[in-house]
Amino acid sequence: MKSWREECGVIGVAGIPSAAEIAYFGLYSLQHRGQEGAGIVSFEEGQHSVVKGAGLVSDVFTPESLAALRGDTAVGHNRYSTTGSCRPENQQPLVSHCLGGVLAVAHNGNLVNAWELRQGLERDGAIFQTSMDTEVIVHLIARSREETLVARTQKALRAVHGAFSLVISDGRRLLAARDRQGFRPLC
Repeated sequence: MKSWREECGVIGVAGIPSAAEIAYFGLYSLQHRGQEGAGIVSFEEGQHSVVKGAGLVSDVFTPESLAALRGDTAVGHNRYSTTGSCRPENQQPLVSHCLGGVLAVAHNGNLVNAWELRQGLERDGAIFQTSMDTEVIVHLIARSREETLVARTQKALRAVHGAFSLVISDGRRLLAARDRQGFRPLC
């Protein structure tokens, strides 16, 4: 066995100066849940910064890269690929530019109906940039006509089936959700 493997680790931090530093230490403590890659997206005054890459948390982040992740909101992810390859574009958090602004999503789990949903979205004109099932959730949120991020996320999550936990932020709000059965940890 090359290394002990589990599932992805996700973390969200809000309302704390230097949120990315807290996210970094959280990812470090979740390292056992994914060793293929790590990433953090931080938000400050409507702007976002991203650092992500292949390898362990200690390989991806340097003091300089952490200092560049400013703001009081951060979303982080440790990757263990179950769906989607180890290609660079599959590193999370997934960042998407939507009508409502930037959306950062860190996802752990498997969506059993992701392929079916993806095919429907592509027939409707969606263009996918990754091979991850996480991107299906992003498209469902972005296409929703609900008024708030919470309502759009709730609607999107009603459409997906499987075991998952995720953290989402647009820089103004931080949301956390898990599948109805609670198969994937989220605390």
